Amino acid sequence: MTAIDDHLDDLVGKLGLEDKVRLLTGRDFWTTWPIEEIGLRRMVVSDGPSGVRGEVWDERSPSLNLPSATSLSSAWDTGIAARYGAIAAVEARRKGVDVVLGPTINLHRSPLGGRHFEAFSEDPLLTARLAAAYVRGLQDNGVGATPKHYVANDFETDRFTVDVRLSERALREVYLRAFEDAVVQERAWLVMSAYNSINGATATENELLETPLNSEWGFDGVVIGDWTAVRSVESAKHSQDLVMPGPDGPWGEALVEAVRGGVIDEAVVDRKVRRILHLAARVGALEGFEPVRPARSEDGVAFAREAAAEGSVLLANDGILPLADPARIAVIGHNALHARTQGGGSATVLPDRVVSPLEGMRAAFPGAEVSYSLGAIVQEGLAELDRDAMRNPVTGEPGARVEMLDAEGALLFTEDRLASGLVYFGGDAPIGELATLVFETDYTPTESGPQRIGFASVGTGRVLVDGGLLTEQTAQAVGTDLGAAFLSPPAVSAPVHFRSGRSVRLRVEFSPQRMGGGLSNALSITIGTEPADVDADELIAEASRAAAEADVAVVVVGTNSRVESEGYDRADLNLPGRQDDLVRAVLAANPRTVVLVNSGAPVLLPWREQAAAIVLNYFAGQEYGAAVGDLLTGAREPGGRLPTTWPAAIDDVPVLDVTPVDGALAYDEDVHIGYRAWLRAGTTPAYPFGHGLGYTTWSLTDVTTTPITDGVATVELTARNTGNRAGKHVVQVYASRPDSAIDRPARWLVGFATVRAQAGEAVEVRVPVHERDLAYWDDGWQHEPGEYTLHIGSSALDISATTSLRA
Repeated sequence: MTAIDDHLDDLVGKLGLEDKVRLLTGRDFWTTWPIEEIGLRRMVVSDGPSGVRGEVWDERSPSLNLPSATSLSSAWDTGIAARYGAIAAVEARRKGVDVVLGPTINLHRSPLGGRHFEAFSEDPLLTARLAAAYVRGLQDNGVGATPKHYVANDFETDRFTVDVRLSERALREVYLRAFEDAVVQERAWLVMSAYNSINGATATENELLETPLNSEWGFDGVVIGDWTAVRSVESAKHSQDLVMPGPDGPWGEALVEAVRGGVIDEAVVDRKVRRILHLAARVGALEGFEPVRPARSEDGVAFAREAAAEGSVLLANDGILPLADPARIAVIGHNALHARTQGGGSATVLPDRVVSPLEGMRAAFPGAEVSYSLGAIVQEGLAELDRDAMRNPVTGEPGARVEMLDAEGALLFTEDRLASGLVYFGGDAPIGELATLVFETDYTPTESGPQRIGFASVGTGRVLVDGGLLTEQTAQAVGTDLGAAFLSPPAVSAPVHFRSGRSVRLRVEFSPQRMGGGLSNALSITIGTEPADVDADELIAEASRAAAEADVAVVVVGTNSRVESEGYDRADLNLPGRQDDLVRAVLAANPRTVVLVNSGAPVLLPWREQAAAIVLNYFAGQEYGAAVGDLLTGAREPGGRLPTTWPAAIDDVPVLDVTPVDGALAYDEDVHIGYRAWLRAGTTPAYPFGHGLGYTTWSLTDVTTTPITDGVATVELTARNTGNRAGKHVVQVYASRPDSAIDRPARWLVGFATVRAQAGEAVEVRVPVHERDLAYWDDGWQHEPGEYTLHIGSSALDISATTSLRA
């Protein structure tokens, strides 16, 4: 026992049962209960894994919008992942946050997974290494990390009720492996339990919370439930520690009665309380314990720009990139002007500003004539009103007036907002008493013509323009997922004709439909516009004409908020709208066409072999456009490598299913997910796991391997930059055991190293290979003696050399 252990035990002993139990459920959406008598202040937890939102979802309190997890993982660089976590910690402290609810380290089991963008990779080892670095960056700077969602929460369909059925071997070698390093090596201060069940027991009532998490991995932190994931007092018997959100929940008085009735031993409650107090000590929320002050701080905006470039993957390049000072550039695509910088759902943050690809290219090529063409409609549903086009009718300042009325029409609450997307999920607004929300702004459109205007939420709304009723409609929730209904609600709109520069008074009167569960005091509504009917062929023709007249065309294609978001999975892998037709037409008009892909997850690129270059940028954060300028000019190299296989056709994907049958989803592929499944099937993807080009070339030679000593062998080699400029390469080491007595993957990742070198420079590379990563699970970790083949290369398919290792 240490001094801190004794102190925590003393504090637990000072608390009565009711106080102890109260600590185990949140105070509200984002905070825990304080107890002044023992010097405990509240703790603040916050989404999200790609930026820290804080207690309120409000554009008046902006957040740094970092690149998505798929972008971060594409850098294959633990140093960048640690810096990412450190910057998130600085942001958290700026917003008064003690715990960040991230990283999301579920696996890319299927490319149809709706939260694919929010997770790292299809490979457990790559995920584990990067997640551990992210956790280290956060916690070294005094902020708690929360690896999530534990475990096998790799899809969205029926996520609250589904039972995921998989073998113990797959669970250990693949899905738990992704979490292990963050807990064992970096001592994560929290872990978030998931909504789903695993092999018949819901995650919050599952023995996996004790074994391996506590008993084998030595976890001494807090298991926090995903919001509303804890559903019964039964879960208190398990190693589940904290229920969110509060103040209501299934524990409370029911847990007090269970202890007094002898159903649950008070020592079980004491262990949970002790862990929460230990967390409070770690983050400086307990008197006598100071928080760790940020030891590493850097310019977050500059890092976001660097990370966006490091995570961009050069899929193809015929030599056109970097661009050589073109005189005329045709920039094309909806996402070039309205880029997606993040996916939808709880990971969303609100940045102060976003640099669009169009803006970035104009800044990067100041001497060029840069034109813009829409090309194709990508938007589905409502887009917020342009902030610059809104004027508060009461203050005369930019923005809108929002009022909340009770059932008698009395004014409850008033605020002045800058944006037309409103999310009340925490904060002071009296949502529980609200009967009607009124949004009013003077809106000045910048273009003349037909448009559709309306709202997105669940409930009944009246839309008035200059005092006249435009439409009154009711929007019903689709499906039963409360998260999807809240974060991606249905939209209703009606046509209206605007005149450029002429202001209209826009008023929306909205009566929400009450949501159940933990969202009963939450509200989400967006007032905005939907695309008007347009001539799609003419849009493509206009873009083609612009491309034909330019020295180079840059087409930005991507997804929209209806394609990639928390709450639902994807139906296909197609780019939305007529984007494929657009790219084909532009390629026909100008073969010197660069395509930028603005999606968080794989999409099909049926024209990929005709494009001069393709750069995958993912959801690249608020500095997306600035990074694009850096990449196209060659100021930075696209440094990414794919953390997930990209298919040529959806029918080629070996593991696709995300739809439960009779309440269950079987992971029948066992340990063969991602590139392992592709190798087993013998199907060639469009771009394999680990693939990525650069602006230079590399050779990998002189490969040797040291014997296993203290559980670790080392692959040593020479990586030489054979090109004419500095660059980055990712050396990847895979293992195989063709004559294995058990069913093993054809090849699996066991190590990697990020290498940087000047032109012509040779670098000596050492890649550790841990004996444990050669083992398999069979009622314990088993080591199959004999010879393993190690494959050293630049992707799962691009192998430069092989060597052997005896275990």
